[in-house]
Amino acid sequence: MDYTAEIARAKTDPQRLEELYRAAEREQEVELFRAAVVACFEQAPDNLLYAAWLYRLRERSPERSGVGLAGEGPREAAERVVAAGANWKLAIPLSLAAGLLLWLLSAPAVAFPNGSAVFLALWAPLEAVFVLVYLAGSGRRHLRAYLPAVLGLVGLTAVAFAFIWWPRHSQYEMLMFIHLPLLAWSAVGLSLTGWRSGHAQRFAFLAKSLEVFGTGAIFGGAVGLFAVITSGLFQALGIQLSEPVLRLLLVGGGGAVPVLAVASAYDPRLDPLQQRVESGLGRLIPTVMWLLLPLSLVVGAIYLVAIPFNFMGPFCSRELLFVYNAMLFAVLALLIGATPVHEEDLPGRYAQWLRRGILALAAMAVVVSLYALSATVYRTLQGVLTPNRLTVIGWNCINIAILAVMLYRMVKRGTQTWTAAVHSAIGQGALAYVVWTAALVLGLPILFG
Repeated sequence: MDYTAEIARAKTDPQRLEELYRAAEREQEVELFRAAVVACFEQAPDNLLYAAWLYRLRERSPERSGVGLAGEGPREAAERVVAAGANWKLAIPLSLAAGLLLWLLSAPAVAFPNGSAVFLALWAPLEAVFVLVYLAGSGRRHLRAYLPAVLGLVGLTAVAFAFIWWPRHSQYEMLMFIHLPLLAWSAVGLSLTGWRSGHAQRFAFLAKSLEVFGTGAIFGGAVGLFAVITSGLFQALGIQLSEPVLRLLLVGGGGAVPVLAVASAYDPRLDPLQQRVESGLGRLIPTVMWLLLPLSLVVGAIYLVAIPFNFMGPFCSRELLFVYNAMLFAVLALLIGATPVHEEDLPGRYAQWLRRGILALAAMAVVVSLYALSATVYRTLQGVLTPNRLTVIGWNCINIAILAVMLYRMVKRGTQTWTAAVHSAIGQGALAYVVWTAALVLGLPILFG
């Protein structure tokens, strides 16, 4: 049952909501019902019926009542949590297959006509397909829920591959090497949340992605360390490892990381909004982001003061503009990591300070981003519109819009539902990310052909 749609239709019908809840209890889908209520409340925060149900469900949550889903006892709840762990029987073969395939694609002979490695274009889409196979094989969702995103990813990747093979503009290739990983990530996100998901669900996916990326970074560091140690040991014996063997250690080992990272950090039996964050990187990442927030405010304040002394810098320096745009994405990642997915995860008496810090950092980022956007537009007017400049202008506009909407909603809603304001702004922005990425893949060859 699509609880989100049903609850939205029953927004003024208490009896219907009660019937839906009873049905969720019978089907042992109370957590899905809870997530749907949260998503509907994000869309209509002034709805008192939704607010009452949020309070009711929070009081009856397993963490507060000591029981699990549908009235199960503590022992059954513990068994359910253990049973919902990683599916290593599927994850390990898929990770090995992904690593082997990427190792084969990384061979020097497998290249585009201009000499660029095919591996650079295909690694992320292929990894996304392997990740989706793992999620489909380990979760409870029907296979058809994954097919639209997979088909879209395959189609857009094929288009990008064709235009890289027969280039119409020299900048298209590098832009695709950068944007195809984003496209692959978007396909995974859409498979898990869907186009019609609530803002909270999409925000929860982005927040969980930070944990998966952090886990992948740890695995990747371990792979690199193993490759260095192995190569050093053989060199000590007077044996020089061949180029294919080194690629197998680095590319093959690295290719196994994404599936293993997802299996370690993400429970495929639960929606993004239901993922557990009680321990590990799920608890560490918000703490790190909270610690980075005041440091970022200090750096941002110093930078704003210093801008007038080098005002024309980004207007003349392409490298400085690149730094500004990378900074904007980093700020958004920090805001996602610092904002709790669930309101009850707010850090107690520091919640108001967290809200003020997020407001201040978002305001600073808007000022710096408008400054950088004006520099990009100025350079475009002085020269010509190129694929790089169009791409940067588009990303700047989207990110500025996300931050501006976030600021407006946080101020308008006040201190009670400020997390919902962040969720809604970034949740809407996530769809804009998907649309703009697809537009770049399809549109750049047409506009600059």
